[in-house]
Amino acid sequence: MEFTAVIEKWTAFWNLVVDVWEQGLFGIQLGRLLIACFIFIIFLVFRNLLANFIIKRLKHLTKKTSGKIDESIVDALEKPITMIPIVIGLFFGLEYLHLDGVFGEIGTKVVRSLIIFVIFLSFYNLIEPMRFLLNKIEIVFSAAMRDWLLKVIKVIFVFIGSATVLEIWGIKIGPILAGLGLFGVAVALGAQDLFKNLISGILIISEKRFNIGDWILVDGVVEGTVEDMGFRSTIVRRFDKAPVYVPNAKLADSAVTNFSSMSHRRIYWHIGVEYRTTIEQLRKIRDEIEAYILGSAEFAKPEEVPTFVRIDRFSDSSIDIMLYCFTRTIVWAEWLAIKEKLALRVKEIIEGAGTSFAFPSLSLYMSDPAGDRPELFVPPETK
Repeated sequence: MEFTAVIEKWTAFWNLVVDVWEQGLFGIQLGRLLIACFIFIIFLVFRNLLANFIIKRLKHLTKKTSGKIDESIVDALEKPITMIPIVIGLFFGLEYLHLDGVFGEIGTKVVRSLIIFVIFLSFYNLIEPMRFLLNKIEIVFSAAMRDWLLKVIKVIFVFIGSATVLEIWGIKIGPILAGLGLFGVAVALGAQDLFKNLISGILIISEKRFNIGDWILVDGVVEGTVEDMGFRSTIVRRFDKAPVYVPNAKLADSAVTNFSSMSHRRIYWHIGVEYRTTIEQLRKIRDEIEAYILGSAEFAKPEEVPTFVRIDRFSDSSIDIMLYCFTRTIVWAEWLAIKEKLALRVKEIIEGAGTSFAFPSLSLYMSDPAGDRPELFVPPETK
């Protein structure tokens, strides 16, 4: 009797196990769930094989070519390619489960959304390798304009991809845009500076005031090298390597000097010599300095730029010779080296002429004529 009861209990327990196995999760047998998970895991393993073999093989082949564009394309498509086995594994796993109703619809939408994500991720990553297409028409597009155009294209791809995914899930993008339009009117009133900077940035780029890498001076704001031009501000890195974020509206309203657009670089000195210098010595100094400048290939010629070496003025302590010329190079380090050689040559010329440089001095003259003084009174001696 007891033995029969034990058998009945074990039978009841086994029937419970079978029922749980058949019912599983959301009415799906646990066996089918495990097999579906196994299918997905197989594709995950295939993903690793794809990354370790196929991608590396493609990179090895592209290194043998002369151009760099194919290497950058493979690098850009590496992540989307490695995601393809995940999407395929999820698709076959869901197909094996034969989901119906709501769960089947959700599974289909998930797979569709992942497919859209992989496609637009590929397009998004390919934007940078395709930069060379814009470089071929650099006459029309400056470097800053190319960067802005690439940023706009990226935003467009993100918007279209997001809108497509929302449509898959039954969310209409039209009403959202209409709502954002009304919301944007309210926001625009409080974000006038943002739109002002955006429009100013577009005007700066269209006018081609400067490009990335140019050395500029913004009056009263900053001097340095342009590092990046964004939608709201431009990053100018000072010569002490500190970045300065300048609003585009400030750049549009201020005077901007672009030193990188110089054709020549100026040297403007006043050289003071002593007043005891003779006319012949002054002429000799002037002629030799002028001959050195005109005879050197490092300086621009008078027919290109103004060039003067002239006796200019009589200062308090010196006779000043004006030196006004331009170097052919605009590179700061090269310009400093040329200026140094010129300074040494000027010193040689002045010392060779038998005179020297003047320095600030003051002469004091005292006059004490005897006829203008009263007679000295000597008191008598007392006895």
